[in-house]
Amino acid sequence: MTASVDWALRFQGVGNASAVSLGSPMATIERDGAPWLTIDCGAEGLTAYLAHYGEAPRALFVTHVHLDHVAGFERLFVDRYFDPARRGRLPIYVPAPVVPLLHKRVGDYPNVLAEGGANFWDAFQLIPVGDAFWHEGVRLQVFPVRHHWPETAYGLRLPGSLVWSGDTRPIPEMLARFADQDELVAHDCGLRGNPSHSGIDDLEREYPRDLLARCVLYHYASEADGAALEARGQRIARPGARFALRPPAMGQAFAP
Repeated sequence: MTASVDWALRFQGVGNASAVSLGSPMATIERDGAPWLTIDCGAEGLTAYLAHYGEAPRALFVTHVHLDHVAGFERLFVDRYFDPARRGRLPIYVPAPVVPLLHKRVGDYPNVLAEGGANFWDAFQLIPVGDAFWHEGVRLQVFPVRHHWPETAYGLRLPGSLVWSGDTRPIPEMLARFADQDELVAHDCGLRGNPSHSGIDDLEREYPRDLLARCVLYHYASEADGAALEARGQRIARPGARFALRPPAMGQAFAP
């Protein structure tokens, strides 16, 4: 790893499940301008990804299995399965407790091909992960968040560089541990919270000011709500927005 490597986060979509015009919440960590690891795979997000990069994702991390985060998998299956040179070569990193949920949600359809002879996971390299995993010589961390039900949703950390909250209520105790190296924090936030998602009042109440200053907010309900978040002094992501990242902390990577 050298200091000259350019790291960035590019958002494919930033809206909640009802905000179709803002795209499903999905983003890609870029390395030297190329897609490196994509977070989630919603339908609208995948469309935006293909339009920008001109190819399917090269590697995926799945935070949880609500359909606005995984509805693109059927298209990915078709893209991969019918290309023998790429079949089974797309790494899908999934927190181990989420694997059975993902299989039930997207993989467990009788005869994924009408002709038979294929399993859904033949198209991918499914990699269950625990507290951490390696991707192309870089170590990332995984942590539970508060979304809908215990052990069903997880965040992602590229130490020293990025923390992606995934869909969550406020998690000050987690971010005190997993966002303690001045990382950019991409955080679920709408104008109003609910039992599964953070609202801006929640974040302003639960998080210290210096942490909020490092946050970029996504998963809001409309352009108007995004503007209202900005009016409160918060930074938001918009579809296609690119945020520069610091290189991963020393000790987290080696040159592959």
